[in-house]
Amino acid sequence: MIKNDGLCEHLVGIHLPDVALLSTDGMVVNLSKLTATTVVYCYPMTSQPGVPPPANWDEIPGARGCTQQSCSYKDNFSELSKLNAVIYGMSTQDTDYQKEMTERFQLPYSILSDSKFEYCDILNIPTFIVGGKRLIKRVTMIIEDGVIEAVHYPILQSASDPDWVIAHLSTKNRNATGTP
Repeated sequence: MIKNDGLCEHLVGIHLPDVALLSTDGMVVNLSKLTATTVVYCYPMTSQPGVPPPANWDEIPGARGCTQQSCSYKDNFSELSKLNAVIYGMSTQDTDYQKEMTERFQLPYSILSDSKFEYCDILNIPTFIVGGKRLIKRVTMIIEDGVIEAVHYPILQSASDPDWVIAHLSTKNRNATGTP
């Protein structure tokens, strides 16, 4: 069971830092400059075929499920697009490592690399260390015009994370249009 340790409560309402991150499509993305509704789901790491996870990976709350989360966003991409959301995944792995996963799973969106921890450190996004590597904890942010509007943390079931985003955006859209 993952307990809310309060480490992401400070994020709602924060203006994103002016940080450029490399994406798996070769573009440089500065989330603070985007005007569209943007969803960024942060996850610890992508595993590679034939490479075992770090020791004790399954005992770390919230660590397992990165592939499920990414594939769930892929499966819900059409619905998220209808809600006018731009989707990005983010990890602290380098872009070449991330590209293998995006190609293997044919993801219709890009993954951002914060391998220098610039974004994580400025926003004080929680991280943890396993196998001598510092990794980001699983957290999802909905961003409007460079400001974090909503945060999903802790994430208990990684595959259901897009459901939380869809519910949030659907409620927001209903409220904006005045429809019940």
